[in-house]
Amino acid sequence: MTERYLKYRARKLCIQAGDRAALKRLLSVLREAGMIAPAPLPPTTPEHQIFEGFSDYLRQERGLAPRSIICHLPSIRRFLREVCPAGARDLGNISREGVTRYIERHARDGSAESGKRMCWSLRAFLRYFHHKGVTRLALADCVPSVRQWKLASLPTYLSAAQVQKVLDGCDRATTMGRRDYAILMLLAKLGLRAGEVATLTLDDIDWRSGEMLIRAKGRQRARMPMPPDVGAAIVAYLRDRRSTSSCRRLFLRTPAPHVGFASGCAITVIAKTALERAGVRGYAHHGAHIFRHSLATELLRSGATLSEIGQLLRHESHDTTRIYAKVDIQRLRTLSLPWPGGAQ
Repeated sequence: MTERYLKYRARKLCIQAGDRAALKRLLSVLREAGMIAPAPLPPTTPEHQIFEGFSDYLRQERGLAPRSIICHLPSIRRFLREVCPAGARDLGNISREGVTRYIERHARDGSAESGKRMCWSLRAFLRYFHHKGVTRLALADCVPSVRQWKLASLPTYLSAAQVQKVLDGCDRATTMGRRDYAILMLLAKLGLRAGEVATLTLDDIDWRSGEMLIRAKGRQRARMPMPPDVGAAIVAYLRDRRSTSSCRRLFLRTPAPHVGFASGCAITVIAKTALERAGVRGYAHHGAHIFRHSLATELLRSGATLSEIGQLLRHESHDTTRIYAKVDIQRLRTLSLPWPGGAQ
């Protein structure tokens, strides 16, 4: 229906960005209200059944959350396209050589972390199908482990002046500008992750105690103090937002219908746009997480301990926090040995 309408409209008007998404959202609302018939279910294909079964396996046997499962599926789709071009009926013919060649082609497509994640996904997928009896060989055993040395990299961060420049770049005369400013304040002042910001609700804020309930990674929940400037930014956004929607999410989409963001990807896009708008070059690809790194670095240079920073960022391991010690230049100088001859 959506495609037919867009083709009809294209004969008379130019298709605008977001038209397709807006129409799909409208149809979804009309179906939920019972005003139009439910959408016909797509035909169930063998490939669809594969991903349904694998998703169930990751959820039930490996204990993964839905958001984590979604992250692993794209690499499996690419693997099947390249190694099983004939589709599901070709799964039983996967060989060790085919798996090895695929890994050699793609292990270095991104960072060591992405290569490690790809191998984990592939290993879990092949183990699942061997358990189901689809493949005779234990192909998971031929998937190597990607070496990723702990603390090998340096965290990328913004200076305090750059963070303030990004915040000042928001047009707080508009609803969208006030929303984006409040989001960026949560990223910059509390170090929240993109997904944590996206899932905040009005009920998560305790205005009397000045605290927020954060839904963190690993299905954990944490209560955090809300700084006054962050609270003021949220209040400025909420003053004219609530009349437009009954949705309980804290941050809503600007285009109608006014509902919460589907995932943290929208928060990442907002962060990237803000960095580009402020003219802070070379950092946009880091997205929302760069504000988390920047907060930790600034706190460390201001005298906070690694333990205190780890508690604020809710790190499960001290090793995760230790990487910030690399950017504390002043304290590192106290550990350096004098150069022979007194040279600096």
